[in-house]
Amino acid sequence: MTLKKIKVLIVDDSASVRMALTDVYNSDPEIEVVGTASDPYFAVQKIKEVVPDVISLDIEMPRMDGITFLQKIMSQHPIPVVVLSTLTEKGGELAIRALEYGAVEVITKPTVNTQNLLREAQVKLCDVIKAASKAKLSRKVFRDSGTSKKHSAEVVIKKHVGKTFFRTTDKVIAVGASTGGTEALRVFLESLPVDIPGIVIVQHMPEMFTKQFAERLNSLCAITVKEAKDGDSVLRGHALIAPGNYHMMLKRSGAKYYVSVKDGPLVNRHKPSVDVLFRSTARYAGKNAIGVIMTGMGDDGAVGMKEMKESGAYTIAQDEKSCVVFGMPREAIKLGGVDDILPLNKISKNLLNNV
Repeated sequence: MTLKKIKVLIVDDSASVRMALTDVYNSDPEIEVVGTASDPYFAVQKIKEVVPDVISLDIEMPRMDGITFLQKIMSQHPIPVVVLSTLTEKGGELAIRALEYGAVEVITKPTVNTQNLLREAQVKLCDVIKAASKAKLSRKVFRDSGTSKKHSAEVVIKKHVGKTFFRTTDKVIAVGASTGGTEALRVFLESLPVDIPGIVIVQHMPEMFTKQFAERLNSLCAITVKEAKDGDSVLRGHALIAPGNYHMMLKRSGAKYYVSVKDGPLVNRHKPSVDVLFRSTARYAGKNAIGVIMTGMGDDGAVGMKEMKESGAYTIAQDEKSCVVFGMPREAIKLGGVDDILPLNKISKNLLNNV
């Protein structure tokens, strides 16, 4: 039986990037590049010839920018879109807009030694295309306005053995998400009251983009949302988002929680890693914690959520129907680490009944 490959269209104004991405995507036996285009106008012609399963899209292009093209795709004939963005303040702002407009994922676009850097990121790039191909999309209405070893959390934080004694009754909520998680987190956090216990969040996202994402959520939510810094206290009515390219761990000093933000190896091919956050939450909060695992590809967070449940925490997984990709929740459920499986719009209400 012949394997049906994931058809990818690359849209980028740089010929060298188009060539490098073509080599990277075609190196995976599950992916086939069916066309490339230097701008959205040429992309439209390509789509008329072959409808791709996924579009790899640069958002800073001449003639028609990627954001406008993305809006047209998602409002007319939704196709999963993976956005490539430069690691700049402007790139970060555009990336957050792209996610709001329906992009499935954002990848940092290398700016030097392009071909070599793209090949080093081969596994990540191909994984993102595979995740996007499984995304469940609906039409949007807009208002005018190199293979690496897969590490476990053990390389960052050792599993705690023995009983932990807790001298606090303060609750803490730990949340992990990946593909589709930016929108899921917005829905979740917007529904929370200002007196909610402190929240710590890992959303798989590149460095710098997390700051823009946190600022956007802060403008929308009743609670305070910010990108975490090392030593930040976990406070009621506040949510801390792990910065891209750094792990975040929950810690405790006396009866107060704070976060440790540190560098380290990729865990489950991610940094920040949900497993790292969840393992530290199991250790330092135990039965005073609530864990939530949301939409995302892969298994990051599954082991950590099981450890949270074993330490006495209450754990929730987003259900398959409301997930963009049901990978991470499914793996957590399979490991036996989940107490309740809920649709996205029911998670906050259920959580409020347990804090």
